[in-house]
Amino acid sequence: MPPEQEALLILTRQQFPALKDVPCEVEAIVKGGSDRHFYRFIWSADEHPPMVLMVYTLARRDNPKFVPSTHRLAALGVNVPAIYAFDEDRLFVWLQDLGRDDLHAHHEESWDLRRPLYEATLREAAKIHSVAESSLTTAEVAEMEPAFNEGMYEWEQNYFIEHFVSGFLNRSVKDLTTPHEALAQLRQKLGRLPRCLVHRDFQSQNVIMRDGAAWLVDYQGLRPGLAEYDLASLLFDPYVKISRSERGEMLAYYANLRGLNLADLHEIFYLCAAQRLMQALGAYANLSRNLGKTHFEQHIPAGVANLIMVCEEAPELTPLLSLFI
Repeated sequence: MPPEQEALLILTRQQFPALKDVPCEVEAIVKGGSDRHFYRFIWSADEHPPMVLMVYTLARRDNPKFVPSTHRLAALGVNVPAIYAFDEDRLFVWLQDLGRDDLHAHHEESWDLRRPLYEATLREAAKIHSVAESSLTTAEVAEMEPAFNEGMYEWEQNYFIEHFVSGFLNRSVKDLTTPHEALAQLRQKLGRLPRCLVHRDFQSQNVIMRDGAAWLVDYQGLRPGLAEYDLASLLFDPYVKISRSERGEMLAYYANLRGLNLADLHEIFYLCAAQRLMQALGAYANLSRNLGKTHFEQHIPAGVANLIMVCEEAPELTPLLSLFI
């Protein structure tokens, strides 16, 4: 066992004295673009189920929000991992191990098999989205990440232009007036809409499937925003293929869950999809070019294809195409 893992096992045994003499296998969980580190502890005794240790840093402002977000979501009845222990000084969180079967693992299966998994996932989303920002106290909002507003959407758009359009595509866009006007109109329109709680990174690798139920992870970015942003993260996820008809089924299912007008949902969904996909492409470019995580570059073609599809669905988004094709 590597020295680092041996040290973590010692600290874990100290945290849980009943596990002092129980043989254990430690497995590093390598996944995603996070600066956090995850380790699975597999105990040889049947009465001690596996657990996951999350080791985080303070490099990102949302990392310390994981524990309070867990408590908030659990109180709403959302399926999230139980917290077994929390060492705030060491920045350690010991969590229930939800297993290895994430939603993404099913991406090659038929839609008949995937449909109930996506429906289960949307049922968890609906629990989060049922909380309107207007029902939250000032103190509750202050505990979360900053709300999605016009300024936040502008930051995401600039992130896309800096890292993907200028950095990855090596294009200058300063003289392209029309797409910049379209970006301004997009962020202004989204910024005026009433907000609810959102997961913020609601994609297939952040949903774990257990016995037909969906369990959520990586929700430390919980904040007020638009439900359609989460829906776009899931249904225009560049990591998986979902057809237009399948996407329509899921939007109809979600609208029925929450008693929403489907036409209104569609309109805002495509605007949020453009916003989310620009953010994702900026992230893929930044992670691959600047942070050494080159495997993220493989997702860029799917992200671009999705963004083209979205821009063709909504006339006001069409000017954005000149930024990247």
